[in-house]
Amino acid sequence: MENFFALFPRYGKLFSTVWKTRPVPPPLLFFGCCCSFAYPLCFVSCPLTPPLLPMSLLPQLRVCVLASGSSGNCIYVESATTALLIDAGISARQTLKRMALAGLDPAKLSAICITHEHSDHTVGLRTLSRKLDVQLYANGETARHLRNGDGLHWNIFTSGSPFTIGDIELMPFPLPHDAYDPVGFVLTCGASRLGIATDLGMPTSVARERLRGCQLIILEANHDVELVQSSLRPWSLKQRILGRHGHLSNEVAAELLADIAGDTLQQVFLAHLSRECNELGRALHAVRTHLHGVGLGHIRVLPTHPDKPSDFAEC
Repeated sequence: MENFFALFPRYGKLFSTVWKTRPVPPPLLFFGCCCSFAYPLCFVSCPLTPPLLPMSLLPQLRVCVLASGSSGNCIYVESATTALLIDAGISARQTLKRMALAGLDPAKLSAICITHEHSDHTVGLRTLSRKLDVQLYANGETARHLRNGDGLHWNIFTSGSPFTIGDIELMPFPLPHDAYDPVGFVLTCGASRLGIATDLGMPTSVARERLRGCQLIILEANHDVELVQSSLRPWSLKQRILGRHGHLSNEVAAELLADIAGDTLQQVFLAHLSRECNELGRALHAVRTHLHGVGLGHIRVLPTHPDKPSDFAEC
């Protein structure tokens, strides 16, 4: 039984909800689950089959982080009818290659949404927009200050005001970072909520409010403070990274997740890891250890990579 829910973790939460008042021994529960899957139209209530799950409880969003790190950032998100990219920070060639590795069809993409103008989030934008004929979304300041952005046609959004692409609603919210008007996003489809915050120097009250209630979050865990301080980087760069408009450390990311987790957060991707001042194992250990210590060990902490796609996650 444990192996079944390990393979399909989203069902564990769903069945724990519908069976709270109807406990059944695991062998019978497993048999009942199989019956439900085999006869999805059966409305007969019996002790062995749990109630049919509302569609609103099923995952509506699927996510793959195509690239994440100081060298480039790009996130693929899809619903049943809509597919989009958050940022285009690797070359168009690499973006399409990684989509192919993940089994994704670029022809399904309808939009690219940009968080801010830095090159590690935008370098592939112009070529992708030409090759794929997708809609481009950014706020006014980002679109205005994007290097080599002349001639691109933008759909302008305003931070704090939601907009929709297909059946996905996007809520952009401001983040403290050394860019003109950087944002994170909360993407909603049905009851599914995905939060994205990959460049922020500190967790503001607005960021906490927006990310609270998400089932899946992609959050920056950029650096280990000791590695930054002991690095050979110039002192001015160290101050920028550690400052209020720089990047989140592993420890601060872990504390933020613990604060906003509530009853909803189930999975977290750790993103934008520094190549020189962090290590994947160090980041995963720091966040997992902190969450376990505050009773949130059930949250899956997942890796992202600068050179290959992540595993898929759903919410």
